[in-house]
Amino acid sequence: MAAWSDLTNDVLEHITSFLAFPDHYRFGAVCKNWRSVSKRRRYPPTPQLPWLVLEEEKEIRKRKFYSLSDGKHYSIEIPELHGRYICGSSHGWLFAVDIKINGILVNPFTRECYELPPFPAYSRKTDVTALTEKVPSDYTGGPRNYTFEEMKTKIVFKAILSHDPKKRSDFTAMIMFGCKRTPAIWRPGDLCWTVVDGPKCSMEDIVYFKENFYVLSPENEVYVMDFESEPKLIEVGPQIDAEDCPFERYLIDFNGNLLLIERFCDYEDEEQELNVTVGFNVMEPNLEENILYEWSDIDNLHYSWAEILLYTSIQAIFRSARGMVFISHT
Repeated sequence: MAAWSDLTNDVLEHITSFLAFPDHYRFGAVCKNWRSVSKRRRYPPTPQLPWLVLEEEKEIRKRKFYSLSDGKHYSIEIPELHGRYICGSSHGWLFAVDIKINGILVNPFTRECYELPPFPAYSRKTDVTALTEKVPSDYTGGPRNYTFEEMKTKIVFKAILSHDPKKRSDFTAMIMFGCKRTPAIWRPGDLCWTVVDGPKCSMEDIVYFKENFYVLSPENEVYVMDFESEPKLIEVGPQIDAEDCPFERYLIDFNGNLLLIERFCDYEDEEQELNVTVGFNVMEPNLEENILYEWSDIDNLHYSWAEILLYTSIQAIFRSARGMVFISHT
């Protein structure tokens, strides 16, 4: 019988696709060859619950993760993320910003990274050199200046990728930045972010679905990104009438179907620090050639409520808890 050390890299790579996050790191700690194999992702990983990314442990310079599957915390040293605030995740990659408002896109499992230009609202401002220094704000319209600690959660509201950079080098990154959640895009090689022309109102959510970026407005209007000339948003359907006012709205790609989810919260208890979710409303648009024909109530569709609510609850955690992001191992 051959020894484990004699296994070919192809076999080892296939084995890693079945490993949970903690076991993946343990696998890479066995020897140099296995560590090298653990950084490759030629085989798609088996489905598993994501990790929550918590605040950095500044004393030991390690990033703390929480595993939903086993209920344990894990501290991992990722030098590329030291001193940076994580503002989003997509395809297993993390978007992070430092005190100089420079961005980085990093894969915490392979340590590959892309340097990003300064995020749009600060591209014309002086670099920040210390947490105590005041940062000019493009968001409030008032004369007051704000520290990086005060503004870091507002620099980028959400960030997504069109594709996994490990699989396609021609990927596109899209963010919603500032209090107005203005959309902007970046591609490898770009020297700056391109702010997308569209409605002046703030945006609710963005999603990449079937080779297109879709954007949701507060009025439940759906827009698609047009790349033919200058990037701009084109409305693909009328707004959806809403009798109630939801706390949050989400656009999600759920098993190859585009869903709009409205989350409702209990506002009666003013002393509560957290918003208690009391219900959801789920709808599905029928898209044909980027035209929104109608929305259907999810009750008439054949979806697993448990799966939808788990997916949406994780997104709700990501948006509501400051300093917390979820990441899937892809």
